[in-house]
Amino acid sequence: MSGTFWAFLPAIVAIALALLTKKVYPSLFIGILVGALLFTNGNPMNAFSYLIMLMAEKLGENGGILVFLVVLGIFAVILAQTGGTRAYGEWASRRLKSQKGALLSTIALGCLIFVDDYFNCLTVGSVMRPVTDKYRISRSKLAYIIDSTAAPVCIIAPISSWAAAVSGFLDSDNAIMTFIMTIPFNLYAILTLVMMISIVILKIDFGKMKRNQKIAEETGDLLAGETELPSEDIDLNAKPNGKVWHLVLPIVLLIVCCVGSMIYNGFFYDWDGNMVSELQSGNIIEAFSNCDAGISLGVGSVIALILTFIIFIATKALNFSQCMDSLSKGFRSMVPAILILIFAWTLSGIMGAKGGYLDAQAFVETNMSNLANSGLANALIPAIFFLIACGISFATGTSWGTFGILIPVATSILGTGLEPTVILAISAILAGSVYGDHVSPISDTTIMASSGAQCNHIDHVKTQLPYASLCAIISFVAYLIAGAVVGSGMGYGLSAVITLTIGLVLLAIILSGIYLVGKKKEKA
Repeated sequence: MSGTFWAFLPAIVAIALALLTKKVYPSLFIGILVGALLFTNGNPMNAFSYLIMLMAEKLGENGGILVFLVVLGIFAVILAQTGGTRAYGEWASRRLKSQKGALLSTIALGCLIFVDDYFNCLTVGSVMRPVTDKYRISRSKLAYIIDSTAAPVCIIAPISSWAAAVSGFLDSDNAIMTFIMTIPFNLYAILTLVMMISIVILKIDFGKMKRNQKIAEETGDLLAGETELPSEDIDLNAKPNGKVWHLVLPIVLLIVCCVGSMIYNGFFYDWDGNMVSELQSGNIIEAFSNCDAGISLGVGSVIALILTFIIFIATKALNFSQCMDSLSKGFRSMVPAILILIFAWTLSGIMGAKGGYLDAQAFVETNMSNLANSGLANALIPAIFFLIACGISFATGTSWGTFGILIPVATSILGTGLEPTVILAISAILAGSVYGDHVSPISDTTIMASSGAQCNHIDHVKTQLPYASLCAIISFVAYLIAGAVVGSGMGYGLSAVITLTIGLVLLAIILSGIYLVGKKKEKA
């Protein structure tokens, strides 16, 4: 089964079961078990051995992220216990006079936290949830805003963990420059941001998202009846005299410590698993490129938590006993997200986003190379790469794994130079990878967006899918046209302007149509 289409069967089983049953844990576990059985030719004992071995391996590889998750859960508990969350919500409500203001503020904060998508998802959710709750914004809409300001922002930010990942897969002396040149062609990310802002300003909703928002506004049920995941918030007995700084200062400390940790790690981490005394980077941009984001976030968050405990105890915002109690409460609040993440990482590993047991990469490399060598018009290559990236990222739940599979294939076919054809193909891969990751039920960032918004995970996937898919369809059409434009010999700058203009015009036409139809229904 290795290196064949069967490598994707575990993800197909897991995703189908999750969407049909709305039971995430058993769906993911069954998908993992199917993959293990395929790899071991149906031997159940060997299958369970590989399953447990891989799960332990993924726990070790992602230990820093798990620590970061637990610390974020602890932060959420202590900020609520001090009354800081409530105080911030009341303070923001006095300054943000409408739903529109609350949503635009959430978007702005999400765009500001561009260094890492995990950090973005959980921090934005923790800070803005009290504000959006005040204005009866459904949790599914908050999750959509959080998710849409995570990966789509990181993938067009030159200083981010995502830029570092892409540069590493390019294996070129011009890696950073290549990444920067892909930004104007990264249609899905740009269209997602434009669409998100447009629907907030014009108050456009459609599909299940519209239903959820209507229920939230009319009844105050922010979860729209979808309460299975995540678990309900713990009763925190918040103090009535909380201050705004009880929330703001810890969040600022968290951001500063995590960013500082990423820079330090990038300067002194040698990727053999050791911290060294010799500088590994020449400047801050290189440091971001070289850092291990998981370890950095884990270290930075723990330092920020210790400092927060010291400040709260010293100012009597909390006593020592309350701080210690928050450790177990915070951990418990993150158990649903952690469990889903562990299963999702294991599923991706057993399929082989890159070099795993079932080796999905071998299947893609062979077939894409054959497709390119069959005389396929170069004009179609970007659009085809986009579709393949969408499928792999959706199936594996990982953008980075998809980068690792497809970018080497693209550069082996088209070269590693800075020609517009190469830039466009890589851009299409990045855009498709982000879309697939954005809508996949087994994506770690999608899971974290659900957790950050305290939204039912499957509900988040279903409500976000139509919005994201609209941008993806427009991107595919634009890549078809862009392939022809670039293939005609047009230069990089003009090609980028034409491609982006086509995408934005198509999005404007469709959103205008949805807006006018909605207004017509309201009048009727």
